[in-house]
Amino acid sequence: MERLFLIAHIAEHAVAIDAEQVEAVVDVGAIVAAPRAHGHVRGLTALRSRVVTVIDTMAAMGIADRASDARRAVITRVDGHHYALLVDALDDVAPFELHPMASGVPLGEVWQRAGRGIVEQNGEPVLAIDLAALIPVPASHAA
Repeated sequence: MERLFLIAHIAEHAVAIDAEQVEAVVDVGAIVAAPRAHGHVRGLTALRSRVVTVIDTMAAMGIADRASDARRAVITRVDGHHYALLVDALDDVAPFELHPMASGVPLGEVWQRAGRGIVEQNGEPVLAIDLAALIPVPASHAA
């Protein structure tokens, strides 16, 4: 069965995000640092009269060696909180069929944890990811 997915690019990797996880796509303005926040948290920004936590998606995916000035973000809601996950670029929303990942696909730990399957775009496989897997879990919830 086909579902709608947003195709985004993170560190030159195409990823598919289930449209049900996407509340909005925005250009992020000023980001204020959040002292003592998790390393994946770039900071906080104001969005439509509310404070949103900005996630450095590349750092969350383990791509810390590449500096990013990404300003495009996918807004999602996890456990009642809004997050802006930074992406390099966005394509379009289109229907795709989600296929299971083959067991022999070599993915890094974070990519494996975030991966939900594969969609095919123009004959090429694209990893479908779960945005919630990229949100840092507070230490009080980790146990």
